[in-house]
Amino acid sequence: MSASAAKVTKKELNSNHDGADETSEKEQQEAIEHIDEVQNEIDRLNEQASEEILKVEQKYNKLRQPFFQKRSELIAKIPNFWVTTFVNHPQALLGEEDEEALHYLTRVEVTEFEDIKSGYRIDFYFDENMYFENKVLSKEIHLNESGDPTSKSTEIKWKPGKDLTSRSGPTPSKAGKKRQHEEPESFFTWFTDHADSGADELGEVIKDDIWPNPLQYYLVPDMEDEEGEGEDEEDDEEGLDDIDEEGEDDGEEDDDDGEDDEGEDD
Repeated sequence: MSASAAKVTKKELNSNHDGADETSEKEQQEAIEHIDEVQNEIDRLNEQASEEILKVEQKYNKLRQPFFQKRSELIAKIPNFWVTTFVNHPQALLGEEDEEALHYLTRVEVTEFEDIKSGYRIDFYFDENMYFENKVLSKEIHLNESGDPTSKSTEIKWKPGKDLTSRSGPTPSKAGKKRQHEEPESFFTWFTDHADSGADELGEVIKDDIWPNPLQYYLVPDMEDEEGEGEDEEDDEEGLDDIDEEGEDDGEEDDDDGEDDEGEDD
C-alpha cells in the first residue's frame, strides 16, 4: 500500500462510521474542546517553567562572575594563552595571519545581558600591535522580542597594509595538521559580518564552548603528548619482551645442538 493510499482524512474516517449518531459526534467535539483547554494549561506551565529557568540562570550567572574574574587574572600570567586556545580548537577558527595577530590578545570576556534572552557581548583586549590601532574589539548580539537577532561591533582601525579581512585565497599553514588544507575566512571578518546574525557560529562557539572552559583547549597538545608517551612505553615494553623471547629460543636451540655434538663424539 502506498503512503498516499494509507493516509486517512478526518472526513473519510467519519464517513466510515455510518452508524455513529449525533450524540457521539457531539462527544467527540466536546473532547476536542477539552483537549484544547488542557493543552493551553500545558503551554502555560511550559512558559512558566521557562521563566523560572531563566531566573535561576540569571542568579547563577551573577554567582559565576567573581570566578570568571579570578580566572582572567590567572590567565594573564600565561603568555599566549588565548591564541593557543583558539589554535587548538578543532573547528579551525584561525588562519595563519590571524594567529600572528592574536598573539597580541591578552584577555577575552563574554558578558550575557541581564536579560539573558536578549543577547550577549564578547570583548577582545589587545596589546599594542602592528595590525590595528584598537585596544579592544567587541561584538554584540541582540535578540528582539520575536527572537530575531541583530549584531553590531567595533570598527577595526587597520594600520596601512595590514587589513586581514581584505586578503583572500588559500595560503599554506605552519600547523597544517591542526588546520584544514585551505585557510578559513579571516577571524576578523566576524567583526564586520552582520548579514546573518542568526547563523553566528563563531560567536556561539566562543560563548558556549570556549568561554566556559578555555583550559581544555589550551592543554590539548600536552594531553596528546602524554598519551603518545604512554603508547611509546608500551611499544618499548613489547619490544623488550620480543627480544627476551627470541633470546630464550636461541638458547634452547644451542642446547639441542650441544647434545647432538656430544652424541657424535661418542
